[in-house]
Amino acid sequence: MNTPELGLPMPVPAEGLPARVRIHEVGARDGLQNEKATVPTAVKAEFIRRLAGTGLTTIEATSFVHPKWVPQLADAEDLYPQISDLPVSLPVLVPNERGLDRALALGARRVAVFASATESFAKANLNRTVDESLAMFEPVVSRAKGEGDDVRVRGYLSMCFGDPWEGPVPVPQVVRVCRALLDLGCDELSLGDTIGVATPGQVTALLAALTGAGVPVSALGVHFHDTYGQALANTLAALQQGVSTVDASAGGLGGCPFAKSATGNLATEDLVWMLRGLGIDTGVDLGRLVATSVWMAAHLGRPSPSRTVRALSHQES
Repeated sequence: MNTPELGLPMPVPAEGLPARVRIHEVGARDGLQNEKATVPTAVKAEFIRRLAGTGLTTIEATSFVHPKWVPQLADAEDLYPQISDLPVSLPVLVPNERGLDRALALGARRVAVFASATESFAKANLNRTVDESLAMFEPVVSRAKGEGDDVRVRGYLSMCFGDPWEGPVPVPQVVRVCRALLDLGCDELSLGDTIGVATPGQVTALLAALTGAGVPVSALGVHFHDTYGQALANTLAALQQGVSTVDASAGGLGGCPFAKSATGNLATEDLVWMLRGLGIDTGVDLGRLVATSVWMAAHLGRPSPSRTVRALSHQES
């Protein structure tokens, strides 16, 4: 029997939290890009279709980076046409103008650039300084926004809380790059805890500093990794500050190929379970989501790290 059918978890709303959270599902991109083996294009397409069938409205599809850097996503041109008919938002990552050209040629209307709050990771990930990477993104964002009012640009910011080479990241350093990305024209920012070292007080402090610097909380999303088991606690801290967009990965897939200490993303199922218990609407069918992650885990040849997937799939078996 499926536990949610018994009315569990029991919804107990808490004051000061958003009534609805939009989940920005990253499993098909951030999750699969870190796999050692390349997942067949047909499996990726079916994964995205199944995710769309769960009620998720934003599903990050792929990345238009050079295959040399992320070979697992080298099939972006083949994959995107197979899913472009889905009635959901399908963001894609674009590292530069060439990537943008490839995405726009296929009809993509949601794109994302990926920056770093630290010099060390900017060098490792983009082979540029922070300011050089921002200069590279300027024409990308400008051209994307020039494509029409329906085009939206997301700015990912990695290493917002800690860096494997530099240690703790000063809050003003993060605020500066966030402001720069918004000034370039990004519609939304995703604050990344790339190596999963953040704790709730740090999340609260950064969000307070950002709003104090004039960054609207409505433009912010959070992207937590569960390296130290803090992802849900950090998410709750962000919700308490008014954030209502949360990145998560079905089944807890993912990491970061350029930061070896980064482990899996916050599992979408674990997030939905917590939000359901808080009486927060996501529009996601948890049973279908669990089934989708179990299906993908079978293709990957290992069980999902998500505690909720393990609990519910065991109960259904």
